[in-house]
Amino acid sequence: MKNYLFISGILFFVAGCARQSHTPDAAFEGWEPFFTPPRNYVATYAAHPPVIDGDIDDEAWRAAAWTTEFRDIEGEDKPAPYYATRAKMLWDDRYLYIAAHLADKHVWAALTVRDQIIYADNDFEVFIDPANTTHNYYEFEVNAHNTMFDLFLTKPYRSGAYMLISWDSRGLQHAVKVHGTLNNPSDEDEGWTVEMAIPFDEMAQRPEDGEIWRLNFSRVEWDTYIADGKYVKQTDANGKTLPERNWVWSPTGAVNMHMPERWGYIRFSTLEAGAAGLPAFELPYAELQRQYLWLIFNRQQRYHEEKGVYASSLVDLNIPAEVFVAGKPNILSLTATPQQFAATIADTSGQKTLLNHEGLVREIRDRP
Repeated sequence: MKNYLFISGILFFVAGCARQSHTPDAAFEGWEPFFTPPRNYVATYAAHPPVIDGDIDDEAWRAAAWTTEFRDIEGEDKPAPYYATRAKMLWDDRYLYIAAHLADKHVWAALTVRDQIIYADNDFEVFIDPANTTHNYYEFEVNAHNTMFDLFLTKPYRSGAYMLISWDSRGLQHAVKVHGTLNNPSDEDEGWTVEMAIPFDEMAQRPEDGEIWRLNFSRVEWDTYIADGKYVKQTDANGKTLPERNWVWSPTGAVNMHMPERWGYIRFSTLEAGAAGLPAFELPYAELQRQYLWLIFNRQQRYHEEKGVYASSLVDLNIPAEVFVAGKPNILSLTATPQQFAATIADTSGQKTLLNHEGLVREIRDRP
């Protein structure tokens, strides 16, 4: 939810994915540290859905795979989190089910009213972009009191987001179980677990077998100390509260969760958890194409910061018009005015994708 400034120059993984040799082409030189591939997960079908009570040891969850453990939001080069966090996913015709385990020796929470700014407490967060456009996405935050903050964002903050905090998922189910004692500094806890059932009906679409959505998880953790029997956030020498720690499933490369193009991939499978023949995740060719568009977007942001206008040509951005994606020739194009732009990538089959200055990305077809 945090409205951080967008830091340009912190993407992507095109070069590593677009060429089998994993050797970046010249357009990406100098950007290599930010080409990490987002995490991926195959969500299996729940023939018998879990009971949403915060207990994630029930039968429905046992065969479901865990995600990789969360890392610092900026990536692998940052220190590993001092508490482990991981999640699982299932789905059926009505809901996306999420379970998470958050290790924590001192479980605390203060906020108890829905739609308070929950990340002021330690929390667990879910971000979902069903259409994979980076626009019109959903955010769910919950603390150890099981207090929910859910909202809808028309676009990322970098593009002037409008937050609909008043939006509530009426069919959302969520529960928390504390493994220890809540708000008791006199003992040590094991942590807390979270369950959610997020209704597809309230996200304007429901998935089909093989469909891919963009999704990420975040855990906000504040460094605290104990004073007068209470948890108190740590401060610096000037008395200012230390920044929170942001531990995520799929690192974005910056302290900014609102970069949907850097979220993980979730693919829906109608096979049940543990079933034989569950296919491995494969990144679609169209996603490889998109990375060149994000390179243009990123360089345009930097160009605009430096010159106050957008570049009018790919030459100004030092990006070639002809590129290869998975061995296939593609053509990049750019049209721009001083304050807006649109870029496209297309291959010889006619598959074409457009991205604009607000980061809206979508597949298009030329009119006959």
